[in-house]
Amino acid sequence: MAEAALTNVTKRFGETTAVAELSLELADGEFVVLLGPTGAGKTTTLRLFAGLERPDAGQVQIAGRDVTRLAPAERDVAFVFQQYSLYPHYSVFDNLAFPLRAPGRRGSEEAIRRRVHEIAEMLRIESKLANRATQLSGGEMQRVSIGRALVREPNLFLMDEPLSSLDAKLREDLRVELKRIQRELGATILYVTHDQLEAMTLADRVGVLAAGRLVQIDAPRAVYERPASVYAAQRLGSPPINLLRPGALGIAAGPAGAETLGVRPEDVVLNGGGVPASVLTMEHLGVESVALLELDGADGQRQRLHALLGSQRGIAEGDRVRAAVRPGAVLFFDAEGRRLREGI
Repeated sequence: MAEAALTNVTKRFGETTAVAELSLELADGEFVVLLGPTGAGKTTTLRLFAGLERPDAGQVQIAGRDVTRLAPAERDVAFVFQQYSLYPHYSVFDNLAFPLRAPGRRGSEEAIRRRVHEIAEMLRIESKLANRATQLSGGEMQRVSIGRALVREPNLFLMDEPLSSLDAKLREDLRVELKRIQRELGATILYVTHDQLEAMTLADRVGVLAAGRLVQIDAPRAVYERPASVYAAQRLGSPPINLLRPGALGIAAGPAGAETLGVRPEDVVLNGGGVPASVLTMEHLGVESVALLELDGADGQRQRLHALLGSQRGIAEGDRVRAAVRPGAVLFFDAEGRRLREGI
């Protein structure tokens, strides 16, 4: 595998700037996830690495080479798409073997057979090698799609929301498998998603994109606990972070310029002191429950927030409670949404 980088890359489509002066580095063997909503520039960034788009400015490097002007076939990257894109009339074996039989790469049939069986075993689809692609389940088809990329041992894997079309249980299973395989192979992967759970569980580092710009890139826990902005804070966390006006939850003090308070739902404490609030709704999620609260405002303005209650019992819709925040858990943001370093 290899390192890869974009340096000050800009890509425009007519009047729309899809990627703006983006610099991004991937270390050899690193799993980097780009997170952001539709239109943030995630897929365009992948396509710039792949050579499917050429930048209007900036440089693309893979394995220490400037590949900015090279064709996709010259970059030695593998692209896994959201849709499976399998050859329906081929068997699973032949779908997996197809990249190895391409002109310029073709080895002996015995070497191809060994490699296909190795990858099929790793993906736990060895028993399906004789099946046609049309005889597979959705999860099996996506495993074959991923396997077709893995079989080549490219410098860089590019994955465009490959699990988004699967049901929740299959997504969970394949997340675990994909991370296991990446560690076994030491693969360098750039993966894009709008799913925060995928980002948190798969990534060595998460890059948060907004309108083609990299807002923050760091370890998932660091982005969660120390977001650079309100935008970055909202990308991770379920339920999402509570954004409140100064003075909420009895928090009167804060650094100069603080306009917004950020409180994660798990940091809201009920009935341990604090300000009066009403429980509007309760969602029971098994071992956890989520309460939607409405705070009594001294200024007559009421604010709502979510509290993640864990295994706490005895709270129901319509109850009156007192709400506070754990010490040190408040994030402060200025009027432009940037996080202020000081906290309490």
